[in-house]
This record gives sequence, structure tokens and C-alpha cells, in this order.
Amino acid sequence: MSSVIDEKDFQKPIIRRKALSASNDSSLATIIDFGEFESFIYDEPEIHGGGGKGPTPLTGVLAALCACESVTFSRTAKEMAFDYSGIKYQAAFTIDIRGRLGVRDVVPHFQTVKIEARVSTEETASDLAKVVEETEARCPVFNLIKDAGVRINIVWIRQSEETEQQP
Repeated sequence: MSSVIDEKDFQKPIIRRKALSASNDSSLATIIDFGEFESFIYDEPEIHGGGGKGPTPLTGVLAALCACESVTFSRTAKEMAFDYSGIKYQAAFTIDIRGRLGVRDVVPHFQTVKIEARVSTEETASDLAKVVEETEARCPVFNLIKDAGVRINIVWIRQSEETEQQP
């Protein structure tokens, strides 16, 4: 019996285009229109001159990192036949605000990013490490932040039913 398959040619770029629109009314709030989804507001806290209508743009980048790690982990886990029931993240960043205040030799983006990712799985820690290595190699947002020179540290914690039941 014969079969015919379509092999992907990874020698050529596979380009996908995504777009959104954004508007700002001269305040610190920016409304993002994602098209097929609801609009979203990024803003600064009132204490920093904003309206407090939404998360800051940098907090949005941190959220995007967690979401992108989740998507990439899910796809990678499926490819590697790694079974898990979920991931819970705790994430934080540091920033030296002198950069955004105009001090030119201070970068205005993250100084550090730290994430704790708790993966609920009965798979081995060794198998989790293999999925994590591949996930971090493939995750676009992780690599964008890393390539910007940010000190990024993600601690992946294997959490099984056994470890969840310990006092």
C-alpha cells in the first residue's frame, strides 16, 4: 500500500502576518483594537499620571511572555508526547525608570524578568526539562526579551499530585 505526504520545506521562510490598530487621545491610555477580539486598554497607574484604566504596556509584555510560553509549551508538549494538565505562572520584572525619564545611558526596558512556572504533570523532571529546553528555543516573546539583553530567569517547577498533597 502506498501513501502520499506533503513535506514542509523549512528551507524557505513561512511568513504569517498579524495586524492590529491602536489609538491614543493624548493621555497615557492607548486603546488597542485586535480586530476580531474586544479592544483593550493599556494605561499607566494614576500615581504615575495615567488614568489607571488598564495594565501598563510593560506589564502587557510580561503577560504576553507568559501566554507565549504557554502556547509554545503546549505545542511542544504535544509533539513530544508530554502529558500535563496546566501551568500556573508568577511573574515579575524590574526596570530602572531613569531610562524612560530621559537618561540616555539607562535602558528604558526591563532590567530583569523572573518567572516561576508550575507545571502540573506526572511526567518525569527529566522529560519536563526536555520540553522546557525546546519551548524556550522556540518561544518568540522569550527570545525577543532575551535578545534585548534582559536578564531573564524562568524557574520551571514540576508539580505532581504527590507533591501537591504534601504539607
